[in-house]
Amino acid sequence: MTVCLFGGSIAAVPTTTRVPQEERSRAMRQRLLDATVGLLIEKGYAGTSTTLVSQRAGVSRGAQLHHFPTKVQLVLAAVEHLREQRTAVLAEAIEDLPRGKKRIRAVLTILGDHFAGPVFAAALELWVAARTDDALHEAVAAYEQRLGRETHRLTVEVLGADESEPGVRELVQATLDLCRGLGLANTLADDGFRRRKILDRWAVVLEEGLR
Repeated sequence: MTVCLFGGSIAAVPTTTRVPQEERSRAMRQRLLDATVGLLIEKGYAGTSTTLVSQRAGVSRGAQLHHFPTKVQLVLAAVEHLREQRTAVLAEAIEDLPRGKKRIRAVLTILGDHFAGPVFAAALELWVAARTDDALHEAVAAYEQRLGRETHRLTVEVLGADESEPGVRELVQATLDLCRGLGLANTLADDGFRRRKILDRWAVVLEEGLR
């Protein structure tokens, strides 16, 4: 705050802190990507437009077009944003895993909830759209490959699985494929009860297979 003299009196004039242009630009980009992900979850790919994204993000159309001139470019950036979100969510959940006999079932709960969650639902929208969009297909395929490797690595780590043992790598991948399939089933209706029963049984299979 600065102090100014006006006709012999002292007036306090608040100073404003200027936010660097780079920081403002980064924050605006983040809002646009968050808005895109939110709309993908709520309205699907077809219902997500650049106009709606700019409105939700509180960003002018001109500013949005400066960062992402087309819907495809915006969604491709959101693809990478999704990958970072999904990886971060998994990594955070894994930090609180219990030790001992309950660990395997806890890992399955995390994976099951992850693939049944809204971020995975947004990714599904991109899968469907990518089927008939070559540019989007290339980006989504690369994104899923990277995410798949990261998720597989995390799962191996938290399960303490030794993939040098015959069949263990396939068992881990089967676990991920099972959770992904259960997540897909959850997109049409709440499938939580059936998912828990299936994962209870799969925990027994994993305990036997990872000994």
